[in-house]
Amino acid sequence: MDSALVSVGLPAALAIIMFGLGLSLTLDDFRRIARTPRAVAVALGAQLLVLPLVCFGLVVLLDLDPLLAVGMMLLAASPGGTTANLFSHLFHGDVALNITLTAINSLVAVVTLPLVVNLAVAWFEPSGAGDLGLQFAKSAQVFAIVLVPVAAGMLVRRLSPATAARSDKPVRIASAIVLALVVVGALFAERENLAEYLADVGVATTTFCAASLALGYALPRLAGTTQRQALASAFEVGIHNSTLAIAVAVSVLDSELLAVPAAVYGVLMFPLALCAGWLLTRSGRLDREPAAPADA
Repeated sequence: MDSALVSVGLPAALAIIMFGLGLSLTLDDFRRIARTPRAVAVALGAQLLVLPLVCFGLVVLLDLDPLLAVGMMLLAASPGGTTANLFSHLFHGDVALNITLTAINSLVAVVTLPLVVNLAVAWFEPSGAGDLGLQFAKSAQVFAIVLVPVAAGMLVRRLSPATAARSDKPVRIASAIVLALVVVGALFAERENLAEYLADVGVATTTFCAASLALGYALPRLAGTTQRQALASAFEVGIHNSTLAIAVAVSVLDSELLAVPAAVYGVLMFPLALCAGWLLTRSGRLDREPAAPADA
């Protein structure tokens, strides 16, 4: 992959996206857990426990190349992306719940992402991977690239809400642009093998995304949450932060092949999320359902 993309583009892209997330967060987003404990607990359980297990079963069933299998597990361990908030807003989900889940997931991922990746490396034992894994020093890099920009964004919002409000739209637009550039760049870097990689991980990423969206909706509904909360959970669980997965794969783990599942997923998740939103809301019952407490 082009050195400029690795050394400058990827960290800058992720910093902009995570800073934009911070601009939308307040401490009350974390306190909201007490007001919607069931919805938060079920969504977090799906994100942190169920999805890695589903992804593991999928890559074993499809007998993926070990390095691609680790890349899939890296994707599964990545927190929900900020794009989930946009889809939730578009389909009238509980956006406040999305913001809460994104905030918590981004914090928890600092611990869970290295854990899942190291377990995946130990299980699949990819050949030629060298010292692949997230030991303490590399885990500290993950901590820095995830939490420092978020904290900076939250600080700007706390000190100057007007500045945060003015910056919100430009940062969101910039986030969308850099996300597209990162995904295209990752795919372009592997263009000679792209057809092969699509054949290898296209089915895996499509199935994983569809399963994530379905489980993210079904589990909260089975637990008795409102449809608005279930929609929020579906997008939060089903739309991963592929930019973070690509950045960790390329910048931290120094493996372009590890980034292929996240790059392919980053392209496929948008049409799949749109289809899921249409299917889940086409009955029209959502408009007649009272708003969840988290919407306050």
